[in-house]
Amino acid sequence: MQTLKIFQSLWAMEQRHPFLEEPTNEEKFEKIKSAGFDGICIDLAAHEVEDFKKTQPLFEQHKLECMVNAFPYALDELNPVLQLAKDFDACFVNIIGGVMPVDFRDGIPVVEKWMEDGESIGMDVLFETHRDSILNDLYYTLQLIEAVPEMRLCADLSHFVVDREMWTPISDRDQDYINQILDRSDCFQGRVASREQIQIQLDFPQHQVWVDIFKEWWHEGIKRWKKRNSEDATLVFLCELGPPGYAITDAQKLELSDRWQEALQIKAWIQSIWNELEESA
Repeated sequence: MQTLKIFQSLWAMEQRHPFLEEPTNEEKFEKIKSAGFDGICIDLAAHEVEDFKKTQPLFEQHKLECMVNAFPYALDELNPVLQLAKDFDACFVNIIGGVMPVDFRDGIPVVEKWMEDGESIGMDVLFETHRDSILNDLYYTLQLIEAVPEMRLCADLSHFVVDREMWTPISDRDQDYINQILDRSDCFQGRVASREQIQIQLDFPQHQVWVDIFKEWWHEGIKRWKKRNSEDATLVFLCELGPPGYAITDAQKLELSDRWQEALQIKAWIQSIWNELEESA
């Protein structure tokens, strides 16, 4: 039976509040566990490995699974993060690669090297659709995944909405491009963007057109994932609502919405989508 696991980003738990003290990692892990999430995603570059090793007992204590977002800025910087992921028994490593050749053909050996690094240590790797990374823009990504058929993605579609400044309604051309991304994605991330802003409030009336678009994309992506995967496969969906400056703030540096409640809302949406698809199978 296929399984859905919903993770929360540890980075997304940062408050960056102008007046309040930042919660401890212990408090963040407890809050995530109490809310019913299955795991936590940690974000790190090679030079941060030693600091993040300190979180391993918290994963064990709270019986939470681990996903790792890796930020290698050189070809040889992925291996230390892969080793940490292996030690943490992470489900996979999601790469936001800081090696960014201008020509996609020069990107082929980069992703192949990182895929080989993952294979050599026995760790699955995905590549995130993310600005300021090797998958910076939609067109580059489409060319690269065509050139490297074995390459699998983690779809954070918010970046491509902003990258392309997509209009509503979504054009047939852009929908076809998004479908190509969904077909290669083995993980999905929860954030809603508009054509001008990377992260918008979920309950504002003016944002509902974009909320509906993202919910439909998540529905379509999960449906396609279920169709092409085996009966014992597990899908990870990551709620990742970033702190300021992803989150929009007012003149007092206070956020315009409650990101934690929004993460719980996305979690509920994804569980509902999964249940609907299970019932219709």
